[in-house]
Amino acid sequence: MKKGIHPENYRLVAFKDMSNNDIFLTKSTVDTKETIEYEGNTYPLVKLEISRTSHPYYTGKTKLVDTAGRIDKFKNRYSKLKK
Repeated sequence: MKKGIHPENYRLVAFKDMSNNDIFLTKSTVDTKETIEYEGNTYPLVKLEISRTSHPYYTGKTKLVDTAGRIDKFKNRYSKLKK
């Protein structure tokens, strides 16, 4: 590696998928205030809502997230239009 071209804070960081608690390590320069103990070492922690282990495209599983009852509202509104 060439000297002086990488930032000083380029280090291993733990990324945690909060939907399935999967943790993976990769190098990053992201600033974070939290840390996590993982495999006997302490790493800076970045929390993710979705990652490759929980994304429907990569897992092949669809996940229905209905936060405000939008699907029920839609079904009620258009249930009269059935043939």
